[in-house]
Amino acid sequence: MNPDLVQSGIGMTSERTRERLVNSLRREGIRDERVLEVMRTIPRHLFIEEALASRAYENTALPIGRGQTISQPYIVARMTEALLEGRELDRVLEVGTGSGYQAAVLSPLVRRVYTVERIALLLEQARVRFRQLRLRNIHPRLADGSMGLPECGPYDGIMVTAAPEGIPRQLVEQLRPGARMVLPVGGRDGQALVRVTRTARGYDTELLEPVNFVPLLGGVEP
Repeated sequence: MNPDLVQSGIGMTSERTRERLVNSLRREGIRDERVLEVMRTIPRHLFIEEALASRAYENTALPIGRGQTISQPYIVARMTEALLEGRELDRVLEVGTGSGYQAAVLSPLVRRVYTVERIALLLEQARVRFRQLRLRNIHPRLADGSMGLPECGPYDGIMVTAAPEGIPRQLVEQLRPGARMVLPVGGRDGQALVRVTRTARGYDTELLEPVNFVPLLGGVEP
């Protein structure tokens, strides 16, 4: 872990506050020590508006503008753990950069993170945070995330941080054989967190737990 990244949170939040969050994640079932250590050290308050910074280490989702949210820390940890489980990943695609927090959590755990965002303003804010934290292995792109980023694939893992109605075939096809994608699937009637594994004949799915995400939209906005 970059020591500058760790130091960047000092003065804003106490070590005790972060440890309380990590203990909460343990109680909720997060077991991967690598994930817990990253959740402890990534300065989440840098990824939200200053007015909400005092709530940065609560285990809750928070608004980041443009109708988007920074996910609850438990969900970030759960999706990261589900993607990594038992594997070392080289090339990962994240669909839905948002604040940049999920990509920052992935950064110390995988070799390369490609992240796409459809809202230009959010992407630029995330770029600033990545530079501030010297997270040089994150490669952000402005693009329609529903299409993925095929020119940089195939991927050892894909994480989608907004919910399509069904499993997007075009994203499955950007996975290496045997690689996984973790994403919420569903609509207004309910969503589930799903882990998809690409197979020779298509893909297998595992239902993980109920979730609530913003919908996955197409197109690009300023």
